[in-house]
Amino acid sequence: MGMSFLEYQVRWVPTGPRKLLYLNWPLILLVTAPSCMGFLMLYSLAGGSMEPWAGEQMSRFALGFVAMIVVAMVPIAVWKRLALPIYLISIGLLILVEIMGDVGMGAQRWLVIGPIRVQPSEIAKIGLVLALAAYYDWIPARRVSHPLWMLPPLVMIALPVGLVLMQPNLGTAMLILGAGGILMFCAGVHWGYFATVAAGIVGTILAVFESRGTPWQLLHDYQFRRIDTFFDPSQDPLGAGYNITQAKIALGSGGLTGKGFMQGTQSRLNFLPEKQTDFILNTLAEEFGFVGSFTLLVIYVLMLAFLLAAAMQCRDRFSSLLILGVGATVFLLFSVNMLMVMGLAPVVGVPLPFVSYGGSSLLVLLGAFGLVQSAHVHRPR
Repeated sequence: MGMSFLEYQVRWVPTGPRKLLYLNWPLILLVTAPSCMGFLMLYSLAGGSMEPWAGEQMSRFALGFVAMIVVAMVPIAVWKRLALPIYLISIGLLILVEIMGDVGMGAQRWLVIGPIRVQPSEIAKIGLVLALAAYYDWIPARRVSHPLWMLPPLVMIALPVGLVLMQPNLGTAMLILGAGGILMFCAGVHWGYFATVAAGIVGTILAVFESRGTPWQLLHDYQFRRIDTFFDPSQDPLGAGYNITQAKIALGSGGLTGKGFMQGTQSRLNFLPEKQTDFILNTLAEEFGFVGSFTLLVIYVLMLAFLLAAAMQCRDRFSSLLILGVGATVFLLFSVNMLMVMGLAPVVGVPLPFVSYGGSSLLVLLGAFGLVQSAHVHRPR
């Protein structure tokens, strides 16, 4: 009665295959598209070789894609029950980083377990989203803005932020804080709290600048140099300002349509720093110009639109907040990275989602989209 042909066919498909049909396939395509753009850029950066980046990144994507489908097949109610354990595991891993973490590029951010190198701060991003979504699903809506019930989420956010700052990793700490704040806002926390936090942030910024050169200096010297470089890269074009200066040259030299695939001089001649991770967008802009960069931005915007639509289709609070939290994380990642490499924000070491080279970030993001798919597949119909 009123049943479409597709619904009739799906009705008689076994449970497993039926779940595959219920996947949000447009969202999967939107995840695959920037990943493929990343493979192309990594291949180009290596001079037309799959080594050392493109081949490994493709293997990671294949593993993460399978993991995404597996996560999607697990009922969302299971992930709701596992939300707090996953969060606590991520906190435990962050503590282990402080005890026995591997040091690289002046920071202690990785755990080495046999052949596996893990960055727990990436896991903490999604662990926090899961825990906050479960918490706000558990408490009644009338208590969301009550001061007493505000303490648990604030502690849940403060723990990973504080541990990540100790590494030190300011960029990731800011992302975790921002995603937590956005999710609290989506949960219905009164705007007055956010106004208070905004005033506190302004006060903190003033205190940071006042602390420079004092015994109680709040940031590391290299972080202050990043701020100086942000305001005026020309002060030290061959030192602290080198990275952003070369990034701007690469970004602008592509023009409208770019120099062509594998024709980027800034990246191929190693003028562009961290070209396979933080500044990979500049390589894309140099080779494919404004058209290529804008296409990537459109893909991200469409991804957010589909995440928002998926959140609105879910009838339970946990699923909706989980999807919104994943969307907030993706938005902060690509917006901060793009602003950073264009010189509109300080360089804080934030990767471009699905495009930058890196195992932990890619695998965790694919796992997060598996959670989104689980909520979409198992929502009441």
